[in-house]
Amino acid sequence: MKIVFHKNSNSAEYASNGASAPGRMEGIMEALEGEGHYEVVSPGPASYQDIVRVHSKAYVDGITKDAALFEMASLAAGGANLASEMALKNEPAFACVRPPGHHASKDSGWGYCVFCNIGIALLKLKSEGRIHSAFVLDFDAHTGDGNIDVLSEWKEAIVLNPMAENSKDYLKTIEEVISDIQYVDLVAVSAGFDTYKKDLGKKLATFDFYLIGRLLRQFTKRMGHARRFAALEGGYYLPDLGKNVLAFCQGFE
Repeated sequence: MKIVFHKNSNSAEYASNGASAPGRMEGIMEALEGEGHYEVVSPGPASYQDIVRVHSKAYVDGITKDAALFEMASLAAGGANLASEMALKNEPAFACVRPPGHHASKDSGWGYCVFCNIGIALLKLKSEGRIHSAFVLDFDAHTGDGNIDVLSEWKEAIVLNPMAENSKDYLKTIEEVISDIQYVDLVAVSAGFDTYKKDLGKKLATFDFYLIGRLLRQFTKRMGHARRFAALEGGYYLPDLGKNVLAFCQGFE
C-alpha cells in the first residue's frame, strides 16, 4: 500500500479553516511514516481538463483567481488521481490531501471543499474507458453531497453515506450494502475521520476505522481484485487524527 502526499500540503497558507489547521497533515503523516512500511509518493496537480470534466468552467475559473487556493486544490485532485491509478494496478493507496472534496458539486463548494477529488479521479478513469463501474463509501460525518452530485449521471456508480445512531449499526450498514454488490471495477473512499467519537460525529472509535478498512479489503478480495483507494476528507480532533488514519490504513492495506 502507498501513501500519496505532497509536501506542500503541510502549508496552511491557502486558507484558514479546520482542514488547513497547522499540524493537521503533519500529525497524520507522522503516524503513517512511523508505521515504517508505507511508501510515500508525491503527486502532481490535476489538469484543468480533468477538473472541468467534473466542475463547470465558470466555477473553476473563479477558483483560479485565488492562485494559492487553486494550486492546493489542484494538488489534492491530483493526489486522488494518482491514488486511483495505483488502485487500478491492484495497489491500494491512501491520498493524504487537502482541501477535501466531498462537498464540492458541479457549480459550488462548501465545508472547506473546493474540487471533488474522488469524482475527478473516477470520472477521469471512466472517460478513458478504464472503468465502467465504481463503489464510493463516504464515512465522513457529513453527507458527501458533492460526490452524489458529480456522479449522479453515472448509473453504475454506487455512493454510500452510512446513516446510523451508533457504531455497531454504522458498520452493519456498510457490511449489508457491500454484501449486496456483486461486482464493481473500483472502490473509492471519502475518508472523513470527523465521525470519531471525540470529533463532530461523536460515533466511531479508532478500532472502528480499522474495521471499515478491513471490510473494504475483504469486499475487493471477494470481487477478485485489490482495486481500492481512499482520499482524506474531514477529521478535526488533532490529538487522535493520526492514529485514526493509521488504523483505517492498517485495515485497508
